Amino acid sequence: MEQISPAQVAEWAKGQALRPVLLDVREGWEVQTASVQTEGLDLVHMPMQTIPARLDELDKSRPIACLCHHGGRSMQVASFLSQHGYQVANVSGGIHAWSMQVDPTIPVY
Repeated sequence: MEQISPAQVAEWAKGQALRPVLLDVREGWEVQTASVQTEGLDLVHMPMQTIPARLDELDKSRPIACLCHHGGRSMQVASFLSQHGYQVANVSGGIHAWSMQVDPTIPVY
């Protein structure tokens, strides 16, 4: 499984043939608490437990970077998506690391 740091996400996105998706798998209250701004990616929110039922909403032709709070849930989702034929990377350290490495205005929770 490809691991990318939050600081590498923008560069990773530029290297993709199709516009990638940043898949935020956190709960709704977490997204309301802290969210990222992305350039070059389409932000999609799907809580982890909804992924199996909503799998058809994700385009297999587009690369996906999975994001959660610290990287654990997104790693599980990335593994699941990879097993179903998606091109996936995991954002290591999650939104917490994003706040530390990319955008300190993102609240830490």
